[in-house]
Amino acid sequence: MNTLQWYAVYTSSRSEKKVKERLDAQKIENYLPLRLETRIWSDRRKKVALPLIPGYIFVCVATDDFLKVLNTAGVVTFLKEKSIPAAIPENQIRRLRMMVEHAVDEIEFVHHSLQVGDKISVEQGELKGLIGNLVEMRGKYKIAIRLQHFGCALTTVPLGWIKKIE
Repeated sequence: MNTLQWYAVYTSSRSEKKVKERLDAQKIENYLPLRLETRIWSDRRKKVALPLIPGYIFVCVATDDFLKVLNTAGVVTFLKEKSIPAAIPENQIRRLRMMVEHAVDEIEFVHHSLQVGDKISVEQGELKGLIGNLVEMRGKYKIAIRLQHFGCALTTVPLGWIKKIE
């Protein structure tokens, strides 16, 4: 039995949206989670839709259709586990879709694991170079800077902008 399953497909650099268009044209079910990011130029601000997980798009196909997906321009390979395309459970894709579609705040995806209390440094933005500790307040992650005799200064910093200090 050749059932439909979800798989992650690695794409060539910055071609996720084009790959989605090509898969749509071939009537291959796919999902490209996007996040909105505000880009600032000297004369304007604009919200742009960027892939939540850069370099990847999800496809729902039977094993018979692997070659059809791989022959799509911009597709590099399937995400594999022990050299076999790794199936992704339907419920994980469903949860990801729900989060992307119903999130109130901007969604970030980070590849490194961070835990509350980790010593971190800010790698981007106005606060670049700032070192502090990761804290969680009211469900939001913040960086805390301890000021001797005063307590802590807290600010929200995008998780993608910080790096754990070992």
